[in-house]
Amino acid sequence: MTKENINTTNEINHIYYPPGGILIWIIIFLELITFGMAIVAFTLSSNLETEVFKQSSNQLNLFIGTTNTVLLLLSGYFMAKAIQDVKREDLVKFKFSIVITMVLGLLFIVFKCVEYFQKIQQGIFIDTNTFYSYYWFLTLFHLVHVLVGLVILLLTYYSVKKSNQIILDNIEASGAFWHMCDLIWLLIFPILYLMN
Repeated sequence: MTKENINTTNEINHIYYPPGGILIWIIIFLELITFGMAIVAFTLSSNLETEVFKQSSNQLNLFIGTTNTVLLLLSGYFMAKAIQDVKREDLVKFKFSIVITMVLGLLFIVFKCVEYFQKIQQGIFIDTNTFYSYYWFLTLFHLVHVLVGLVILLLTYYSVKKSNQIILDNIEASGAFWHMCDLIWLLIFPILYLMN
């Protein structure tokens, strides 16, 4: 692939300035704290209702959960690659990498919706038991973050496509938010799907 001429700008370039800017990192830390508190509450509840949590966890579709984990890990790889492509000023590869990131994110949503449909068909809702209250809350809240992440990536993609100008801070902020979605799923997946 040939390299296209692009104008890469970084609005703030300071040794102590985090990639993507301080605001995105404040948001990420707040989100991680929120999910962290929910995971701690889940763990405490699971100690009180061990059998209910184990039986409910065994009803989850491990194949879909594992597939979604692989999809998000791959999307995280391509997001990191997109940032490297930007730093190399390769617009063609950047566009390819960010599109693959978005496609993998969309596939995650499709698989998650299939799982939700299965649960609804089985009559399993947020009020079925304590485990499923956490399941629906954690996974839906995460799904909202993935949707927001996809919107951010889409806006970033069209901004670059339209102007051929990349603001590195914006790309890094988008990447940081997307990696947060990956990290949160890596925390949620084992506690929901891998209970013994």
